[in-house]
Amino acid sequence: MKKNIKRVVPLPGQESVWDYPRPPGVERSQERVGIFLGGLLILDTTDSVRVLETSHPPVYYLLRSAFSPGMLEPAPGNSFCEFKGTAKYLTVRSGGTVAEEAGWYYPTPASGFEILAGRVALYPGRMDRCEIDGERVRPQEGGFYGGWITGKVVGPFKGGPGTLGW
Repeated sequence: MKKNIKRVVPLPGQESVWDYPRPPGVERSQERVGIFLGGLLILDTTDSVRVLETSHPPVYYLLRSAFSPGMLEPAPGNSFCEFKGTAKYLTVRSGGTVAEEAGWYYPTPASGFEILAGRVALYPGRMDRCEIDGERVRPQEGGFYGGWITGKVVGPFKGGPGTLGW
């Protein structure tokens, strides 16, 4: 951990993002994930995968097949993660709302991340709201990262001003 970063000590039942590994770890989750867009509940599931990386809140990956047909459509652009591979972006549509480039997926995840195949991650700040076990998620700061912050995780979190070098 960088010298100038003060790790928040987790309380019982909490996780510190500074205890997450690098390269990232992946784990299945049975937490209830709810996603709302356009005034509608567009996903309610207990089948997700969390990606856990040092200094980042968890990113939840959801089965693409759990979304209604036509809700996810290809968006321009891609990005590259040194661990997971090349990501492609998605636009999400629901209830007359269009959230451009609000999600991403790995068509061919890198070795060690095969569990992400067929799954989609969404930027919680681009949805009306996202919930984990009924708790409203706060989005990770910054326009690039897609972490989901709840009372279960403590930081500090990468993404805000002055954190680029972490």
